[in-house]
Amino acid sequence: MSHNIFNALRRLILAEMARLFPALDAEVQARIEVSPTREAAHGDMATNAALIAAKPLGRPPREIATALAAALSALPDIAKAEPAGPGFVNLTLTDPVWHAEIAAILRAGEAFGASAMGQGRRVNVEYVSANPTGPLTVGHCRGAVVGDALASLLAKAGYDVTREYYINDAGAQVTALAWSVYWRYLQALGTQLTEHDFAAATPTGLQYPGDYLIPVAEALVAAHGDALAGPGLSIAPAEAWLDTVRRHAIESMMALIREDLAALNVRQDVFTSEAALIAAGGVERAEAILRGQDLLYEGVLEPPKGKTPEDWEPREQTLFRATGFGDDVDRPVRKSDGSNTYFFNDIANHADKMARGFDTMIDVWGADHGGYVKRMQAAVKALAAGRDASLDIVLCQIVRVMKDGTPMRMSKRAGTYIELRDLIDAVGPDVVRFIMLMRKSDAQMEFDLDAAVAQTRENPVFYVQYAHARCRSVLRAAAEMPELGDTVDAALAEAALASLTAPEELALVRRLAAWPRLVESAAQAREPHRIGFFLYDLAGDFHALWNAGRADATLRFIQADAVEASRARLALVAATAVVIRSGLAVMGVAPVEEMR
Repeated sequence: MSHNIFNALRRLILAEMARLFPALDAEVQARIEVSPTREAAHGDMATNAALIAAKPLGRPPREIATALAAALSALPDIAKAEPAGPGFVNLTLTDPVWHAEIAAILRAGEAFGASAMGQGRRVNVEYVSANPTGPLTVGHCRGAVVGDALASLLAKAGYDVTREYYINDAGAQVTALAWSVYWRYLQALGTQLTEHDFAAATPTGLQYPGDYLIPVAEALVAAHGDALAGPGLSIAPAEAWLDTVRRHAIESMMALIREDLAALNVRQDVFTSEAALIAAGGVERAEAILRGQDLLYEGVLEPPKGKTPEDWEPREQTLFRATGFGDDVDRPVRKSDGSNTYFFNDIANHADKMARGFDTMIDVWGADHGGYVKRMQAAVKALAAGRDASLDIVLCQIVRVMKDGTPMRMSKRAGTYIELRDLIDAVGPDVVRFIMLMRKSDAQMEFDLDAAVAQTRENPVFYVQYAHARCRSVLRAAAEMPELGDTVDAALAEAALASLTAPEELALVRRLAAWPRLVESAAQAREPHRIGFFLYDLAGDFHALWNAGRADATLRFIQADAVEASRARLALVAATAVVIRSGLAVMGVAPVEEMR
């Protein structure tokens, strides 16, 4: 059978259904699924084919299930096929089918699980996209890990993935940053101004008081001396320094952010500047697309019920007909003073992505942007103008970092929040990434620093890494026993595996064989956390087999007086290590060779 045993079995079922029921059309066949059973007593797999076909065929599902089960029972790879429930068919495969999966894993190596599902379609995944106003925080961490792992997962599933960071460098916040840097610049020069007097004289106040801006300001002094200051080291007119300081501040912050991302092993292929996009006419191009479809108009929105959003005005504005594309109300894209809303700039960003050839776009946002989802998806539908384009939004809830049972205190350097670097320095990037992927992204989570370093089953990082380390330990020990022969993966792929019949052994093989299906389903659902769950369950199956060997000597991996059985079990151990590494690679986590 194929490396994806579920897809292979589905093809067999479709062939039998087409033979038994020639009237069944392709649309119905496309909805037929094969999935693992929830209980081993019900077999290895189940199919919903009879349930799906019942209505189109006008026949009872149980009748169809009975006919399909009889046909499948005659196939050589099927040990048993039985109708079940209202119309399912439960299937038990022969042991040689499962044994073949071990050999397939060892031959494919870490590429096992790779899928052609994506068919090379181009996908843009945008994540992090934090305002360039300071180092990354724990609040940014989850989106960074989820986005990076999702991009790797989609690539594993056969998509052509571009990872993007959208630099929000055109709004009021970067102007506020520039004023904060300018204050540090005057301080570095020795100004007599007090912080209170400076803040009172600025249009923004001191919004970014963190010490991380001190070296940024010192670099300004090194480059410009006191040329940007006013007489007596006072505040010079903004037009004399604002553009210079803002540009320097953004460049410095982005360098800091890139360092933080590198420390977390997060990467992006493209960094797109909002300011550069606007300067290049991106908003005007998006506007032309929408006006060409009569989707923009001048109007006054009704006052909203409850909390008033920032973009509502009781005056005439330029509005986008968002209600025509699934949104609750039409949305302002230009304010009454003629300036663009943030929404208009975001429309331009997605129009630019589509102009670059991306019809599938995925944005990873903080959960506080949940109210923004409908309008942005409406805008993409409008921009598509008949193209098969889509925007998926993955929301990430907040993370609370706990230490000794209490929330971790803010960073002294940042002043108002916990820096990402604090978390990485505490437990390392691999632990951060793994734990961030052990809960669904839209569920709140607590990151317990004490649990993250505990060597117990409750610590999923340790539990999975320990399984891989145990595999490698067994294989190292076997390599020192000449009587067992060559123990590299390629040699073990040719081992005779008929001796693998114990329930614990076959349970482990079934789990390994489910990895390709998991890759496809997780990629379709945009849920990389499923990988962490899968690896945790896989580690549990392996540890169970390890413990069974301690209780029953016949199940031990290495038995000097049973070479063929030992090589079979070594093949299973090696295959387990391969799949763990394959999963960890998607998560962006390095496997360990031994626990220290």
